Amino acid sequence: MANSASGMAVSDECKIKFLELKKRNYRFIVFKIENQDVVVDKLGSPGETYDDFTASLPDNECRYAVYDFDFITDENCQKSKIFFIAWSPDTSKVRSKMVYASSKDRFKRELDGIQVELQATDASEMSLDIVKARAL
Repeated sequence: MANSASGMAVSDECKIKFLELKKRNYRFIVFKIENQDVVVDKLGSPGETYDDFTASLPDNECRYAVYDFDFITDENCQKSKIFFIAWSPDTSKVRSKMVYASSKDRFKRELDGIQVELQATDASEMSLDIVKARAL
């Protein structure tokens, strides 16, 4: 199951939790790489906000995350899009950034239903305004 390029395996729990997020059981999921496996780090309940989500990302460690973003279109339609966020803060270790970068595409392919991808090195790159603009 490991990817030959990065050696990462994706746990079944990641895929199961992602399917549950698509059924709106969660607002967000934060994933981390641990011992050559991508595992679930945190789950956000449906009532949690975007601020709760951004606060759940560590300041100086890389993470992957998916966020179920609800918004209203210019035509006044209620919609939602699932964002994949590659969080790679400037303050994280170079080795960690390299591992997350080399594993990202394979991990993202395991999660069927991602609609928008964002890469962020600090909070300003994934502000709510940017997320809204990318969703529309």
